[in-house]
Amino acid sequence: MVEVHLWSGLRSLTGGREVVEVEASNTGELLRELVCLHPQLQAPIDAGVSVAVNGRIIAAGLSEPIPEGAEVYLMQRLRGG
Repeated sequence: MVEVHLWSGLRSLTGGREVVEVEASNTGELLRELVCLHPQLQAPIDAGVSVAVNGRIIAAGLSEPIPEGAEVYLMQRLRGG
């Protein structure tokens, strides 16, 4: 199981939960499982989110592995200029 910490804007879509547990071994599975458990997350995920695993923003695809015990955050997509 992976504990996913949600940025404050998503918590209203998960019944106010700050942390959601999902079964996932990579970033793609993580996002799919989050939507399965909380379908309201589909729109924000489709609009773009960033996944941070152990303090590193994952920007390259949905196949990034998530190690056991990793610290995972789902947040608004970070955009730079």
